[in-house]
Amino acid sequence: MKTKAAILWEPHADYVIDEIELDAPRQGEVLVEFHACGMCHSDEHLVTGDMALPPEIVTMLGWQQYPIICGHEGAGIVVEVGPGTDSLAVGDHVVTSFVPSCGKCPSCVSGHSNLCDLGAGLLAGTQLDGTFRHHTNDGKDLALMCCLGAFAHHSVLNQASLVKIPEDVPLDKAALVACGVTTGWGSAVYAAEVQAGETVVVVGTGGVGMNAVQGAAMSGARYVIAVDPVEFKREQAQIFGATHTAASIGDAAALLGELTWGQNANKVIVTTGEGNPGDLASIMALVGKGGRCVYTSVANMNANDAQLNLFDLAMQQKQLVGTIFGSANPRYDIPRLLGMYQSGKLKLDELITNTYSLDEINQGYQDMRDGKNVRGVLIYK
Repeated sequence: MKTKAAILWEPHADYVIDEIELDAPRQGEVLVEFHACGMCHSDEHLVTGDMALPPEIVTMLGWQQYPIICGHEGAGIVVEVGPGTDSLAVGDHVVTSFVPSCGKCPSCVSGHSNLCDLGAGLLAGTQLDGTFRHHTNDGKDLALMCCLGAFAHHSVLNQASLVKIPEDVPLDKAALVACGVTTGWGSAVYAAEVQAGETVVVVGTGGVGMNAVQGAAMSGARYVIAVDPVEFKREQAQIFGATHTAASIGDAAALLGELTWGQNANKVIVTTGEGNPGDLASIMALVGKGGRCVYTSVANMNANDAQLNLFDLAMQQKQLVGTIFGSANPRYDIPRLLGMYQSGKLKLDELITNTYSLDEINQGYQDMRDGKNVRGVLIYK
């Protein structure tokens, strides 16, 4: 079938909106008609090239990175199922999971499906079986971000990459839990294990960071300090539970000293749009004795050097941990968070600053770069 998609032909370029050819779903796959897709900063890393592998590595592995259809915060309805599909049916409402979960590997069966072994192929550009479903009209294969390709009106996806949700959840809100909400909330609740009465600093308050603020506040933190250079985002952070804000790490350090009598933060969560290795030392200086820093940000995958005082790390018994998807489990936490939204306990409506059509995707990302959006959302229907 033919459908419409936003294609990124190379790094440092705009998306090109074009008609594409889509194959029918194969074994264990479904065709999804997307109704909405969140505009996450993670897709921007393919625009900037931060997530681009060296060409010789891509060739050696037999992968493809460009041209690519990005988009990993999709929500839609299943309109066709392939053979062997046993967990989804036509008419089901679904949310994408950028980490597929097989339910069988050691990570899945031990309760860590965000680390599923199927994630090994997320940058391959193909579907999980190593082949392509998306093509240009002249037959060129199109890669997918995280096996999804949600910057399109339709996509063919493996059932392992989809989570069924209740039909009464608005799909534009449901799309947000595909990544940003769950990653941020889980970074506070699961990875940081924020406890009642603690002091928490969240560095970066975009779509992910705003939900780290929300998760910390819901966990009962005494102080939640939101750090962001953009005044608009600092103002919005207070809606989601920030008790204080700061424009820089330096300002946050001074504020922490006053609030905690020099004890600093119990937990620091780093959710900047792009991880900067040069900031790590100053960020770890915000962490108090026995405290933990959770690093959620995506940095340039070729950046290997970071400044860290190992004496301070050991002698102050600090922890530095990384997390993907906020250490959450897609099939459990996506429906759980949507249930909390339906009960009025989780803010989703307030996250959406602006909506755009697929044709307006480049404007939407420029608004993100300019600090105008907490989260922009593409609306297809």
